[in-house]
Amino acid sequence: MQVALVVVRVFVRDWPRAVAFYRDTLGIPVAFADEELGWAQLDTGAAQLALERFTEETPERAGDADADEHLVGRFVGASLAVADIDHVYATLVGRGVEFVSPPERMPWGGVLAHFRDPEGNVLTLVGRPGPA
Repeated sequence: MQVALVVVRVFVRDWPRAVAFYRDTLGIPVAFADEELGWAQLDTGAAQLALERFTEETPERAGDADADEHLVGRFVGASLAVADIDHVYATLVGRGVEFVSPPERMPWGGVLAHFRDPEGNVLTLVGRPGPA
């Protein structure tokens, strides 16, 4: 059996604002968007990052009154790979993106930096440091 990751879902309350942030601020192209469905797929390569409007009808609620606290404004666990993390970090800070942590070298040689989207969801930039 072969398994392929096709979509990572990010739950948001203000769907238009989230789409604008990911498209315009982060510069990720929108592959598909449907305002009525509250669903957008962002073209991030092999797998897409999906923005899903969180509502009372969101299936993941399934009787969980606190579901919005678990699904919106959380550490997503999705990493976005960039070639020059120092440059991307500086660019996004200049665009007002809130970083939880600046780029930090990891023991395995790469560099990570965590940032918040407008809904408080935390995503990770992963890459190599820029040229010295």
